[in-house]
Amino acid sequence: MFCINNQNTNPYFNLASEEYLLKNYEEDVFMLWRNEPSIIIGKHQNALAEINIEYVKENHIKVVRRITGGGAVFHDLGNLNFTFISNSPNSKPVMNFKKYTQPIVDVLVNLGVDARFEGRNDIVIDGKKISGNAECVYKNRFLHHGTILYSAHLPNLSSALKVDPVKFQDKAVKSTCSRVANVSEYLKKTIDIIQFRDLIFTHISQMYPESKIYEFKPEDITYITNLQNSKYETWEWNFGNSPEYNFRKIVKTSGGFVEFDLMVEKGIITSVKIFGDFFSSDEISEIESALKGLPHEYSDVKQKLKEYEIERYFNRASLDEVLEGIF
Repeated sequence: MFCINNQNTNPYFNLASEEYLLKNYEEDVFMLWRNEPSIIIGKHQNALAEINIEYVKENHIKVVRRITGGGAVFHDLGNLNFTFISNSPNSKPVMNFKKYTQPIVDVLVNLGVDARFEGRNDIVIDGKKISGNAECVYKNRFLHHGTILYSAHLPNLSSALKVDPVKFQDKAVKSTCSRVANVSEYLKKTIDIIQFRDLIFTHISQMYPESKIYEFKPEDITYITNLQNSKYETWEWNFGNSPEYNFRKIVKTSGGFVEFDLMVEKGIITSVKIFGDFFSSDEISEIESALKGLPHEYSDVKQKLKEYEIERYFNRASLDEVLEGIF
């Protein structure tokens, strides 16, 4: 395993580095990194629906789309982010959030903090979320990453993110800050985020005795920078063109929220976009393509979707839950 203590705080570079390591290396990887103020949105999300655009512009907050599913998160230098990349012995890797969050939980417990994995993809302390996690699959390789709220500026988090009304109705009517917390609030002994980072780095290195400390080489940086410039800094990747919707519905499935945006002409589905904070092992564009050209009719759509293993596109969701969003 390569252990990388990435000192770069540019979110465009750091998200590009994850994709580079996932797709161009064969070794397992563990990486720690931090971002300057930024909003990192899930692969399937509508960026404009997730952010407070006025606040983002006024405060020069970068908005970057990642290659994993899940919801939008706010990063600043009080957040510590971690990435695991590993090879899977299976041809179709299975998501396993608990496996990759457990080392982080262990470090927190060793510091005297009652942390635990809870729900779909969170680490919590005293019922409050301190870490959200996301995953994706590329061929036989698996990427898991998470963010740890250590000493983040929580009012900025609340102001920068816009809560979707459907989610807002589903959860207690409280501000975002009331549901999240910083790790530093629960420590018996004060340590700064750099010391905390070093504790995690040491713990992971000891877990994998064969691991090697790795620093990006000039050729790595060149490739990552090119990917940063051609993809992660572009409007096309981070925002894209907003389609015109004639039919829009948001549903809560067992695997997260899913938004279906359809253009229907003369009863035929001509355009499909699917957003949400769900996770997927296979490309959601395959479902979007499958729906195009079908009559917007329940039996036809259901018959078509039966050809697909729905849980690989909408993790933990059922066919009936997906159909509820299309009609």
